[in-house]
Amino acid sequence: MIRAGHTLRFTPDEIEGFRKLGLDFDGARTQDDVEQVLTRWADTLNDKRPDLLDKIAAELARTKGVRLPARLTRVR
Repeated sequence: MIRAGHTLRFTPDEIEGFRKLGLDFDGARTQDDVEQVLTRWADTLNDKRPDLLDKIAAELARTKGVRLPARLTRVR
């Protein structure tokens, strides 16, 4: 990823790698665009595979050396 001010650019290899994870950054040009893609991805995982989202969150927390907060229940 290349940053120029508030603008972001991804290499074709990065875009392909993200697609393998189910992330589509095509057209994302700002940090806000990236956050929207990640939010949609996390929401989809939460709806379809909450167990996988939990594993990803646990691994991210372990890597950063932080503890996960208590599980929250979403009210719709």
